[in-house]
Amino acid sequence: MNKILYLLFVYLLVQSKIILAHPGGHYHNGDGIVLNSWTLKSGRVIKGNFSFARGNSLFLEQEDGFIKPVLINELSVQDQQLARFKINKYAALNDSAFVDQKVISTDQYRYVPIGLLCILVLMFFSVKNQAIQQYVLNSRIGLSTISVLFLFCFFIACSKSEVTNSSTPISNPISVIIPKTSYTFIDSAFSAFKPAITTTWDDTYFYVASTGLPNHNMMIGITNWQQQVPVSQPYNGTNSWSIPLQPVYASIPLSTKTNLMKGAVAIAVNGIPIFNALNNRGEDSYKIGELDNWGGHCGKGDDYHYHAAPLHLSTMNVLKPIAFAVDGFAVYGSKEPDGATMIALDTCHGHVGTSGLYHYHGTTDYPYVVGAMRGKVILDPSTTAPENQVLPQAFTKPVRPATSPLSGAAITDFTAVGTNGYLLTYKRGNKNGYIKYSWDAFNKYTFILTDTSGSAVTNTYQR
Repeated sequence: MNKILYLLFVYLLVQSKIILAHPGGHYHNGDGIVLNSWTLKSGRVIKGNFSFARGNSLFLEQEDGFIKPVLINELSVQDQQLARFKINKYAALNDSAFVDQKVISTDQYRYVPIGLLCILVLMFFSVKNQAIQQYVLNSRIGLSTISVLFLFCFFIACSKSEVTNSSTPISNPISVIIPKTSYTFIDSAFSAFKPAITTTWDDTYFYVASTGLPNHNMMIGITNWQQQVPVSQPYNGTNSWSIPLQPVYASIPLSTKTNLMKGAVAIAVNGIPIFNALNNRGEDSYKIGELDNWGGHCGKGDDYHYHAAPLHLSTMNVLKPIAFAVDGFAVYGSKEPDGATMIALDTCHGHVGTSGLYHYHGTTDYPYVVGAMRGKVILDPSTTAPENQVLPQAFTKPVRPATSPLSGAAITDFTAVGTNGYLLTYKRGNKNGYIKYSWDAFNKYTFILTDTSGSAVTNTYQR
């Protein structure tokens, strides 16, 4: 009996040490946290966020708090540069934020009670005293007392220490401080499209003023038409587009699958807003034929905007951004800023580049531009999901009442007429219809609508 009890005690003592090795954790499946992708030289991709580095190893925190070590020299060349950037940056942050101090931990004392109990039981076994054998080791009261003492010591040993060493910030990782974006960097991305657009800035925002009309053709290719047409918009002055200069990571990125189906999620470098890939009914605008050959169409305010990535802007901007999201992060085309092939994207449709800065990419597949807002944004309190929107936001000023969809109509031509006018041609069946419209310096708009039967109606509106 004594030997069995002794073996059971040792077994439970060992098991208590195994239980102590439970993971802590910050990132859990489904909590909205985005894990960065790290590519090895072999091509294998590892998911995890930078936690700390030691020697030649990088330690990545994965879901449920598991820490995975990765040898830095086994990473791809780009990710080696990223790893060293993060190591140097966090080292600088530590130097400025902490002073050398001794950290007193209570972990080393947690196992003292179990050790003392172990010694006490061994003493009982070694003493050849009949009374002790009878009343302690061979009685219910004695065994119960030892069991209670063991459980008490077990819970003390398993209790979580509240003090950790600041040199390995696992339980309290340092918040990532994103450098403020240089306004000259943003301005250089818009420079190719001036003077059609104008830019200004202050300490908080970079402002973009435009007419809302791009320097490329529009509307051709739409097969699911709302009968709206592009007109000039007053995106200027206090109604300019605003890009924050100081991005801040969101603790939980705001998904565009269930949010932001109203207003812009990004501003293209030609001054045209980019909306959610999903329209306000939750449909993929591109897949249902609402978009033209450039990825845009008009809303109810006759405002032209993109729903797909305007990758054609890379023709002029080459490796510069093609847009900036309303959270302040840049949007690049199909190449990395250094010209390399685009690496894997996270669920926000972006990643941290070799410079250590986060950015999005435009692609030809959903979500095209932004899958979730990686940066913090301010939501308009007057709107509710999914039709909520980010503030500040430039607004349209409708010229005429909203129109209705025209089933079976496909836009086949769109031509500029004069200085402020256009002629749109659509086909319905085997016949053509037309909308010819223009506006003058006094914001008087004239629309001539000719249907497929040849009947024409003229309407005028004053903005």
